[in-house]
Amino acid sequence: MKDGSIQEGSRIGHHAILGDLEATEEVTIFFEGKALKARAGEPIMSALIAAGVTVFRYTKKGSPRRMFCGIGRCTDCVMMVDGVPGVRTCVTDVRDGMTVERQKGVGSWKIEAEAGDGN
Repeated sequence: MKDGSIQEGSRIGHHAILGDLEATEEVTIFFEGKALKARAGEPIMSALIAAGVTVFRYTKKGSPRRMFCGIGRCTDCVMMVDGVPGVRTCVTDVRDGMTVERQKGVGSWKIEAEAGDGN
């Protein structure tokens, strides 16, 4: 379905970058401790919307952020996934057993660099 419409209740049938999203096997993800059914290979955001989740993160000042671009360009859908902050849930596929949590702000990325002498 390429007209942008929503099919099968609130499941996304076509994604601007990922293309048509076919029904696949069910997997279980954990959103803030609650088990949710998802379809293998669908974007995390799609699974959350189908489960009734519409707020993906909060700004540093506490304003809720919902789906905006849906193609990985903005940061409105970034969430903590398996302990990693700043994951763009609109273009990241679900995996069986993954954990997903809302975050405040866009997250912080820890960069580990090996100290060296430049040689």
